[in-house]
Amino acid sequence: MKNTIHVERAKLRLSQEELAKKVNVSRQTIHSIERGKKTPSVDLALRIAQVFQVPVESIFQLESSN
Repeated sequence: MKNTIHVERAKLRLSQEELAKKVNVSRQTIHSIERGKKTPSVDLALRIAQVFQVPVESIFQLESSN
């Protein structure tokens, strides 16, 4: 799953650690999601979108399987 977490974090000048605290996960979880190694739960994706005050679909996009 592609995502723009890094871009959104930069806009708010948030570190991975700061974002992790806001959504109640570890920094490593944020790192793994940003790198596309881990897919967030729906709940976590919504919490991340809430921090950035944007729709969840503007942060997370499914990769096409073509």
